[in-house]
Amino acid sequence: MQALNPLKTPSFLQKIQWVADPVKYMESAAQQYPDLFTANVIGFGNKLVFVNHPQGQQEILTNDRKKFAALGKENRILQPLIGDYSIIMLEGDRHRRRRQLVMPSFHGDRMRSYGELICNITEKVFNQLPTDKPFSARSATQDISLQVILQTVFGVHEGEQSQQLKQRLAIMADLFRSPFTSSFLFFPFLQKDLGAWSPWGKFLRDRQQLDELLYAEIAERRRNNDADRIDILSLLMSAHDEAGNPMTDQELRDELMTLLFAGYETTATAMAWSLYWVHQKPEVREKLIQELDTLGDSPDPMSIFRLPYLTAVCNETLRIHPVAMLTFPRMVQEPVELLGHSLEPGTIVVGCMYLTHQREDLYPEPKQFKPERFLERQFSPYEFIPFGGGVRRCLGEALAVFEMKLVLASILSQYQLARADNQLEVPRRRGVTLAPARGVQMVITGKRARQESLPSLATM
Repeated sequence: MQALNPLKTPSFLQKIQWVADPVKYMESAAQQYPDLFTANVIGFGNKLVFVNHPQGQQEILTNDRKKFAALGKENRILQPLIGDYSIIMLEGDRHRRRRQLVMPSFHGDRMRSYGELICNITEKVFNQLPTDKPFSARSATQDISLQVILQTVFGVHEGEQSQQLKQRLAIMADLFRSPFTSSFLFFPFLQKDLGAWSPWGKFLRDRQQLDELLYAEIAERRRNNDADRIDILSLLMSAHDEAGNPMTDQELRDELMTLLFAGYETTATAMAWSLYWVHQKPEVREKLIQELDTLGDSPDPMSIFRLPYLTAVCNETLRIHPVAMLTFPRMVQEPVELLGHSLEPGTIVVGCMYLTHQREDLYPEPKQFKPERFLERQFSPYEFIPFGGGVRRCLGEALAVFEMKLVLASILSQYQLARADNQLEVPRRRGVTLAPARGVQMVITGKRARQESLPSLATM
């Protein structure tokens, strides 16, 4: 079968480039073929058609079940982390039912109850940071994000159990922090347990220790069933399938791992990037602080969430640096036409969020950070696509955006920050995501007093 717009680079080299420097790999491919190309990469199948034209993305993501199937088995790269029974591994009706089960946790009143929690955690973490000493913004946002996840997903607050979970999760997440260590996820032949000192051996032992904590928590909940708890684990434990069966311990464990990894690492990265850009662009920071000051001393989290310029800053952060590069893969089910090209059944296609967000025709000067883009026009869900789309769209999107806005607003309202140096941050592979290579080095220069209210930016 003839590959569609194939790249000329030898297959093995493409795989190395994709793992080592995905941004360079994608950008040079898009110079040859601006809308779609066939890549010989590794992770979600070996031959993938990367699609970054909005019309192509729409076609794939709106014909999700018939022409393009979002099969769980194509996501095997994540299996060592999240297991076989995670929502990411399920497909068809089982996948749809699990989504319906988890979805309410991230909407409505639940979200309101999380608002205060997020602001308090942010303040607690930043109050512990030293003044006039460089710190890694990504480490700080990771700490915030991890505590938010532990309290919303597990309902676990202070105490020894919380500390142990926090420690174990942080160790696990940090294992794939560079392109080199990420390669263990991509190349199965590297997944050999050569003892506790070997990278994969260490991963397996760390995972085992985290599993023991998770299963102990599940067992404890089964013994002491508290109907008043509103955390996500309690919600999952009280749910039953159509035959009346509750989720098994293994299913609960895999779902928890998915929520922990998908929700904690990604949000931490997005928040670190937002701090980087706001302090890279003084005019953006000034405008944002003016807008925040219009809300008075102790604003309600929902009022912060609705601020137009804050929303634009967060959207532009997710545009210029989407944390995930690709949508989950879809497999072609019947002969289809895509952007004038014929695709055969069995072809695997992915939407390339990163390249879509770099298109000059959608975002003039795409390398420039310009929040105003999002005030000047509406983008369709296939032009601005940081959370994927279709049946595999990110479940935690609402919580992630809510958290990102509240954390950024809390930090800027209360602290004077500066970049610790003038070095530019670049995105680098971290597992299956992109994160700032240097962790965004910053300094707290002092506390901030609110300026007197200025007219709202929305009315200026």
